[in-house]
Amino acid sequence: MVEEQLRQRGIGDTAVLQAMRAIPRELFVPEAYRLRAYHDCPLPLPHNQTISQPYVVAYMISLLRLQPEDVVLEIGAGSGYAAAILGQLARVVYTIERHDELVSYAQKRLSHLGCHNVHVVQGDGTQGYPDQAPYDAIVVAAGGPTVPQSLKEQLAIMGRLVMPVGSDRRQQHLVRLIRLENGRYREEHKGAVAFVPLIGSEGWPTG
Repeated sequence: MVEEQLRQRGIGDTAVLQAMRAIPRELFVPEAYRLRAYHDCPLPLPHNQTISQPYVVAYMISLLRLQPEDVVLEIGAGSGYAAAILGQLARVVYTIERHDELVSYAQKRLSHLGCHNVHVVQGDGTQGYPDQAPYDAIVVAAGGPTVPQSLKEQLAIMGRLVMPVGSDRRQQHLVRLIRLENGRYREEHKGAVAFVPLIGSEGWPTG
């Protein structure tokens, strides 16, 4: 997976590649899909959610430019796979999930792997997690119509946010937002993606 799907497709961040090697993806997918755990595709999770394809996980995390002392917020814990990788790269990770079943699902797998610097919190991810803000990096694993203002405000100065954004609930472009001083942000577009919709008060409505 690392050599064929990541390195050969341009993922060159050595720390990200090492983290992807260290975390066994098969532990984070439903048992029925374990034989496909290392295929280059997303896989289903409960509640119509997905675990993203390995390349997309690696690409989004590489765009965060993480440092070992960073505090990271992830929106959309899912099964906990990306959070486990983030935990290999940052000092502490907070990951928000709105579905009870997936909160438990992620917590069990992260605990099994000893990812003690990763904390799963239930809530509306579009509101972020202000209790531990500001964050050096925020990554959003669902597509929203805009970047939620709450997330922008919880970024540290020079903090990086990576998120799928688009007017279609299923097709987006990947955005990297960097918070500058004096209330300014720099926005960069990083390619077309397709994610499940970001549901919440600053995302898409349910239904």
